[in-house]
Amino acid sequence: MATMTQSIRRSAIGLGLFAVITGGTIAVTQALTSDRIAEQAARAEAKALFEIIPESTHNNDLLNDTVVLPANNRLSIDGSVTAWVARQDGQPVGIIMPVVAPDGYSGTIKLLVGIDPEGTVLGVRVISHKETPGLGDRIETRKSDWIKDFEGRSLNNPQPREWNVKKNGGVFDQFTGATITPRAVVKAVQKSLVYFRQNRQVIRASLNRPSSGQGPEITPGDLTDTPLNLEQS
Repeated sequence: MATMTQSIRRSAIGLGLFAVITGGTIAVTQALTSDRIAEQAARAEAKALFEIIPESTHNNDLLNDTVVLPANNRLSIDGSVTAWVARQDGQPVGIIMPVVAPDGYSGTIKLLVGIDPEGTVLGVRVISHKETPGLGDRIETRKSDWIKDFEGRSLNNPQPREWNVKKNGGVFDQFTGATITPRAVVKAVQKSLVYFRQNRQVIRASLNRPSSGQGPEITPGDLTDTPLNLEQS
């Protein structure tokens, strides 16, 4: 009996030590990789910014020139909105806002939408989504050029009723076997344009203020081979 009790105690102690060591290893691994993950996410976001408004079209520090805009549920973002500003010789040439499409097929789709001072779309990029590979993931530029169809669009181009996929009477292509994903993105981009129009005066006033905010310490040259972060977030 004593021998069995000792054996059970040794097993319990062994299991306890194993749990402690395993938990410690996981904690250390998370601590060591968290900074790297954050850096990769920042690089992916920065790469998308320079795709929307290329370095050749502005001469300010885009990554660190930010403004805080009013909160608005049209962007599906809680709280105020921090946006990036592109300037040429001090004059604003575009603003890039984070936008959320909450109604993707598999959940939230996070976007960056660039708009010029006149309310025309400069570009749109997806920075995070959970859409079905081979179907909904065609919103990624590495899978198709579909997202580039927003460039040059405005609230009147197309007309409001045509801001939808073709299946629903709009002008934007849907994907074979996947209509929900592109429709969600189209609606999110349209809402960002409505937000811009409704807050035009506040946004213009913000753009004319001195640069504020601190972005990631990354230069355009660091972004050449950085893939976009399109994993679950």
